[in-house]
Amino acid sequence: MGKIIAFANQKGGVGKTTTCINLAAYVAAMGKRVLVVDLDPQGNATSGLGIDKDKDLKTIYDLISGDCKLEEVIKPTLVDKLDIIPSTVDLAGAEIEMVQMPQREKIIKGILEPINDSYDFIMIDCPPSLGLITVNALTACNSVIIPMQCEYYPLMGITQLMNTIRLIKFHLNPSIDIEGVVMTMKDKRSNLTAQVSDEILKFFGKKVFFTYIPRNIRLAEAPSHGEPIVIYEPSSKGADAYLSLAEEFLDRNKVKYTAITKDTKIKTREVKNNG
Repeated sequence: MGKIIAFANQKGGVGKTTTCINLAAYVAAMGKRVLVVDLDPQGNATSGLGIDKDKDLKTIYDLISGDCKLEEVIKPTLVDKLDIIPSTVDLAGAEIEMVQMPQREKIIKGILEPINDSYDFIMIDCPPSLGLITVNALTACNSVIIPMQCEYYPLMGITQLMNTIRLIKFHLNPSIDIEGVVMTMKDKRSNLTAQVSDEILKFFGKKVFFTYIPRNIRLAEAPSHGEPIVIYEPSSKGADAYLSLAEEFLDRNKVKYTAITKDTKIKTREVKNNG
C-alpha cells in the first residue's frame, strides 16, 4: 500500500507546489512509483509537470463530480514512474458542490483508495487555504509535509494549520502525522532567516528536515518550461537541494532506492498530447 502525503500550508508563496513536484520527480527518478494529485484550482503542479490545461483535459474536478473514471484522468509526465491527476480553475467551484455531498470530508479519500496499491507514494498538492478541499486532503493522507518560507508571516500562520491538523486527527483521521517541515527560499545571509529558522526548529524539533531549499533562479524558471528541476537544470543549487531532500525523505521512510547524482541521466518518457 502506498503512502499518501499532503503538502499543506495555508500561506501562499511558501514553495509548497515547488516542493511537491520536485520531491515527487526525484523520488520517481530514484525508482519509486509516484502520483501527484493537484488539489489547487490554480493548477500550478499540473502546468509545472508539463500538462497543458486545455478544455478537453479531464481533471480531479471530473472525479469529484463523478463525470469520469480514474483511468481517464491520470496522466503520465516526462519523468518515468511519475504520474499526475491534474487540476484546473474548474476546481474552484468544487467546494460549494462538495458541501451537499454525503461524507463530504472523505471524497478524495474515496477517489484514491482504489489506486493506493499502484503507487509507492501519492503526493497531494493542497491549495493555500484551510477549506474543504484541504480538509479532504488531510483526511485522505497518512502524513503532512509543511513547506515553510523562512520569513515572519509564514511563521505566524503555523498555529492555525496545526490546530486544523489536530482537529482532523481527532474527528476524521486518527493516523495522520507530521511527516516533516521543509524550510524553503532560505537565504543564509539574512539575520531574519536565521531567527525564523531557529523558531521553526524550536517548534517542530526533529520533524524539521536537515535539508533546506535555497533561493534559486533555476527553480523559479523551471515551471514556465513545464519541467521539474531534475530535467530543467539538474546541476543547479536548487536541484542539489531537492535531490538531498529526496534522499532524506526516503531514508526517513526506510525505503530502499536507486541512488542518483546530479550527473545521472534519469529515465524520461515521451508524452504525446499529455497522455
